[in-house]
Amino acid sequence: MKQSNSQFVRLFWLIAGIASLGAGIIGIVLPLLPTTPFLLLAAYCFARGSQRLHDWLVNHPRLGPPIRDWQAHGAISSRAKKMAVGAIIAVFAASFLLGAPTRIIIIQLVVLSAVSLFILTRPLPPGD
Repeated sequence: MKQSNSQFVRLFWLIAGIASLGAGIIGIVLPLLPTTPFLLLAAYCFARGSQRLHDWLVNHPRLGPPIRDWQAHGAISSRAKKMAVGAIIAVFAASFLLGAPTRIIIIQLVVLSAVSLFILTRPLPPGD
């Protein structure tokens, strides 16, 4: 029973990692979907479900650098910061222009301001 339970947990983390990686890859081409948080989540999930996939992702030449920057320094590159804040502004502007209810605008203003503050206060990776 213990063995099958362990396999179920590993399978859960593997599926969650694949789903997160998929969302992160989609975020590369869809500007309003954040790539890096999904890659970080995928790395976390893969570390629990598949060491091989975790190592592949962290060492990937295109997908790995933001993960390694975050793991080593808690850092976000200036390019990623600009893109994230730009997407945040675009989402807020779209909500405002599409006439979202005032309570939704206020909630978005509070939440998106907090997220922006978090992103902007993270250090830059060495050499950025």
